[in-house]
Amino acid sequence: MPFDLSTDLTQRKQENLFRENQIALSAQGPRMVFDLGHGKKEYLTFCSNDYLGLANHPDIKAAFQNAANEFGVGSGAAHLVNGHSYHHQKLEEDIAQWTGREAALLFSTGYMANIGAINALLNKEDAIFQDKWNHASLLDGGLLCGARFQRYLHSDMANLETRLSRANEKQTRRKLIVTDGVFSMDGDTAKLKDITALAKQYDAWTMVDDAHGLGVLGKTGAGICEALNLSQQEVPVLMGTLGKGVGTAGAFVAGSKELIQYLTNFARPYIYTTAMPAALAAATSVSIGIIKNASEQREHLQNLIKQFRQGAADIGLTLMDSATAIQPVLIGDAQDTLNISQQLKARGIMVTAIRPPTVPVGTSRLRITLSASHDSQMVNQLLDALNDIIKTEKQS
Repeated sequence: MPFDLSTDLTQRKQENLFRENQIALSAQGPRMVFDLGHGKKEYLTFCSNDYLGLANHPDIKAAFQNAANEFGVGSGAAHLVNGHSYHHQKLEEDIAQWTGREAALLFSTGYMANIGAINALLNKEDAIFQDKWNHASLLDGGLLCGARFQRYLHSDMANLETRLSRANEKQTRRKLIVTDGVFSMDGDTAKLKDITALAKQYDAWTMVDDAHGLGVLGKTGAGICEALNLSQQEVPVLMGTLGKGVGTAGAFVAGSKELIQYLTNFARPYIYTTAMPAALAAATSVSIGIIKNASEQREHLQNLIKQFRQGAADIGLTLMDSATAIQPVLIGDAQDTLNISQQLKARGIMVTAIRPPTVPVGTSRLRITLSASHDSQMVNQLLDALNDIIKTEKQS
């Protein structure tokens, strides 16, 4: 056998870092049915990124079904061939208007959007600066593009400025600062006001991945840039995913008309990938319309976040510095984290154990995500279960 894969897999298992899929037997929601190898069972779930509970919304499903009857279930080709329908065009216009940008471009996934945008904009003549805790897709984009790749300490503006200053001493064509808007494993938000100020001072562009802010932050849910009142000039490259708060699938990059024309011609993952189904684009346009008027759901979500954080503090859990729907409970050891996650499952509650290499060694955590589809009783049920399990762990 030319490749021995079993050794690496065995090591992953021995280190309690092995992963495998959990089979869902029902639609997304606060309660879901899974088959985890022991038959069907319903679980109260706190691990979905469906922050507004829109993934199974009847109006969004109806829009998908109606458009599928009209356009079928496959787009048939890439956007630039004949796969770009009226529904795709409308969605791009809806996204641009919603996010306060001149134009937008659809991608099939957030990973492709980040890889595509960064690699189209930068090459070996350029420099890229990324927060150390950025999502893997941003980091991979930075490594693949060939630019001088630097990771600044998490949310450390002094460290970022030092690196920008050094780059100015070298011959550099373009400088791009890249950050998550909401950091997916910690739930904290980027210091975007400070980042954009540094970008202006050092003649750099800012790119924001707002995957976990879209839908839940800002007056109309348009994300962190709306919440902080940051314009297209301040954040020239805005990426957002549609499979989390928006409840559908896919991603986009939004910015100036010139940027979008440029990416249309130079972003390889856009050019050489079949377009998302037209029905999905139609459903997403309906979802955006719902999100704009979902202020009550966003307020309810904020109340649940406050309830959980207060309750977690009362029972002595170690929380991260997060005011978002992502509420990680820091455990530390991978095996301990996995044990608690499994005990929660035994009680009918699903919470994901996040372990290395997703997070640094010694920082394994329970990644609890809250949704507007949860209620206060569900949050109390989670807190009671955590309290019982932690108490038992301490006594043993």
